[in-house]
Amino acid sequence: MSAKKFTKFLSEYAVVIIFVVATVACIGPSRLSVTYIVQEIITRLGRNSFLVISLLLPIFAGMGLNFGMTLGAMAGQIGLIFAVDWGVAGWQGLVFALLVGLPISVLLGWVCGSVMNRAKGREMVTGYILAFFINGIYQFFVLYMLGSVIPMRNPSILLSRGYGIRNTLNLESVRQSLDNIVMARIGPFAVPVVTFAVIALLCIFVVWFKRTKLGQDMRAVGQDMGVADAAGIPVERTRIIAIIISTMFACAGQIIFLQNMGNLATYNAHDQTGFFAVAAILVGGASVTHASIANVFIGVVLLHAMFIVSPLAGQNLFGSAMIGEYFRQFIGYGVIALSLVLYAWKSRKAASDARSLIRTGGSPAANGKGGKE
Repeated sequence: MSAKKFTKFLSEYAVVIIFVVATVACIGPSRLSVTYIVQEIITRLGRNSFLVISLLLPIFAGMGLNFGMTLGAMAGQIGLIFAVDWGVAGWQGLVFALLVGLPISVLLGWVCGSVMNRAKGREMVTGYILAFFINGIYQFFVLYMLGSVIPMRNPSILLSRGYGIRNTLNLESVRQSLDNIVMARIGPFAVPVVTFAVIALLCIFVVWFKRTKLGQDMRAVGQDMGVADAAGIPVERTRIIAIIISTMFACAGQIIFLQNMGNLATYNAHDQTGFFAVAAILVGGASVTHASIANVFIGVVLLHAMFIVSPLAGQNLFGSAMIGEYFRQFIGYGVIALSLVLYAWKSRKAASDARSLIRTGGSPAANGKGGKE
């Protein structure tokens, strides 16, 4: 392999390589068995994959990493609160929560997409800040409106003052109700078949959707909004639809996540949803402009393998599990920062190479695949 190809390989897969090396290095000091680690990875694949897949469509549409997916997570949590309040248990409770959460997520997705259309080129930071704004509305809704303006049937989920939802909501009525529909045993491992079937259906939908007219429009918009507009594609409408679908998926993904956990931290369960989903897809080798389903699963496996082994590795090496927790936070934020820096560096390098070719009388297209623009 030439030096140039090796450098390109490192720049493309730097984050993946760093995570593989760090995870393998932590397995020994953690003293965890391979069986335990694999079982935890299987569990976390079922728990987190749906959320991470919800990031794909905005990337296809050229809107970058959708930190606004947190809005969908809030909608899913509202759905679960009403499912518990109405006493709808089992998988029917999850369906009920989804029916409540989806209309809210559609509305929030439309708001998010409309705002992003007024901040073209800065969608990621816009989605991140918008999530903080909508979080304030969510906090007001669950802290004051539920139980006062909106009557609640179940007083046990309310604060002692008679309104507002408790800080932690027990989801025992729907806990792992999706996972336990069919739990297969493969050797020493328990596999939630239905959960993975739902994730597989979502993957099939994404593959099918990319081939539809709307999916092709999203790809065209993601490549060049000016050209797409000249071709008669409704650019802003297409971008809004991408965000709405992403927000709906995030709503369903948060419900799947929380039914696996079995409890809901009412006021902050959604805080890190977008952050960890974005970190996972970046760890899998995705970028701001390109992502695939393979990136989702590679990222979830690598990121959560690190999350499994790092706390115990920190405790065994330094006598404190908090060292591993700090390392986990550092790695998570560091992955996002490194990925964005690499993306900016590659974008500038590509622009610089194109200018150099033009000055020397060459053609950027000729330097690529030999085609004409």
